[in-house]
Amino acid sequence: MWPSEDVHQLSALRPGARGRIVRVKRDLTPRAERLAALGVGPGARITVLQTFPGIVIECDQTELALERAVGSAIWIALE
Repeated sequence: MWPSEDVHQLSALRPGARGRIVRVKRDLTPRAERLAALGVGPGARITVLQTFPGIVIECDQTELALERAVGSAIWIALE
């Protein structure tokens, strides 16, 4: 899939994980467009702050809460 990179779904990461977004599945078209408008897209660096009950990330100094289904559609290359 992504040679030589440690890539995972955002929903599978633990708090404290840091990485770079490599893919947002287009299945979530309206949500993907909204995420892109917030700067959450390929190349963006994120930090996972919380994973339960929902996923909370920090992206470009902004905290965002995401549904687990959205987190499953975002692929992260860990740093």
